[in-house]
Amino acid sequence: MSVDPDQELIPDRKKRVRRIITQLKKRYPEAECALFHDGPFQLLVATILSAQCTDERVNMVTPILFAKYPTAEKLAVATQKDVEEIVHSLGFFRAKAANLRGMAQAVVAEHDGEIPQDLAALVALPGVGRKTANVVLGTAFGIPSGVVVDTHVKRICNLLGLTRSKNPEIIERELQEIVPRKEWIEWSHRLIHHGRQICIARRPQCPECPLLKNCPRVGLGPLNK
Repeated sequence: MSVDPDQELIPDRKKRVRRIITQLKKRYPEAECALFHDGPFQLLVATILSAQCTDERVNMVTPILFAKYPTAEKLAVATQKDVEEIVHSLGFFRAKAANLRGMAQAVVAEHDGEIPQDLAALVALPGVGRKTANVVLGTAFGIPSGVVVDTHVKRICNLLGLTRSKNPEIIERELQEIVPRKEWIEWSHRLIHHGRQICIARRPQCPECPLLKNCPRVGLGPLNK
C-alpha cells in the first residue's frame, strides 16, 4: 500500500526514516564521497565539475587538473584556455572552466586561499550552489549544513514516499524535518551508493533491497518476485 507523504504524520515518517537509516548503515557502513579528492579545495573543484556529469568521468579528469593546479593560488592564475582543455570532456566545459577560475580567484582574494567553512560564503563563490556547498561542508569539514539532494537522493526519496517533490530545495527542507541532523551527511552518501548498487534507475533490484519492507515503491509497478 502506497504511503502518501501528505497524509503520513511527521512522527510516523521519522520512525520509518530511522528504520531506513538502520538498514542503510548495515548495508553501507563505510559509505564515502565518490569524488576523488585530497582536501577541501580539491573536493570543491571536483564537485563543481560533477554538474551534469558522472563522478566516474570527473575522477578521470581531476588528477590531471590537480597535478597542474594543486592549490587555489595556482588555479587563480590559470588561463581560460588551459583549464578548458583539461575539462573539455566533461561537458559545459567553458562555463565550468570559468567557474573554477572565478572560484579560485575569489578564494584567494577573499579567504586567503582557504576554502571557507560557512554556507553563505561558499554559495557566494562562482559555480557554487547550495548542493555543492553542502557536499564540501559535510564531507570535508564534517559540518551538517544541509542534506545533499542529487539525482539518486531525489529519485529514491520519491520511491520511499518521503517526498512528492522534484525540486531539490523542497526535498531538502522536507528531509531536514524527518532525518536526524547527525545523519544528514551519511544519509546522502548511503543513498547515493544504494542508487548505484541496488536502486538503479532503469532496473531497480527490489527483491534484493534491504529497504523493501519500508519502501512503498511509489510510481513503480507490481513487484515481480
